[in-house]
Amino acid sequence: MPERYRLASVDEVAPGTGKECVAGGRIIALFNVDGEFHAIDGICAHAGGPVGNGALTGNIVTCPWHGWQYDVKTGQHCLAPTICQQLFPVTVEDGDVFVEL
Repeated sequence: MPERYRLASVDEVAPGTGKECVAGGRIIALFNVDGEFHAIDGICAHAGGPVGNGALTGNIVTCPWHGWQYDVKTGQHCLAPTICQQLFPVTVEDGDVFVEL
């Protein structure tokens, strides 16, 4: 059964930004795309970079270490169809953002 964890308040992650969070012993990358929150695995598949600290353009995040790019809505790597970051269900309740793991 999945557990629910609070990641941040809505105000902590402005539209067009992301945040690195820790929940249930995992690093989660949380993003706000036009008011819609998305959570993916925060460890880059390439070299373990901090995806949550990457620049967000639209729904594409660029890992700050080596430039790998992922669609935060799908987790899909932008160039390699076999690479996909795990997605996590997100809910917003009373001004807080929660993830299920």
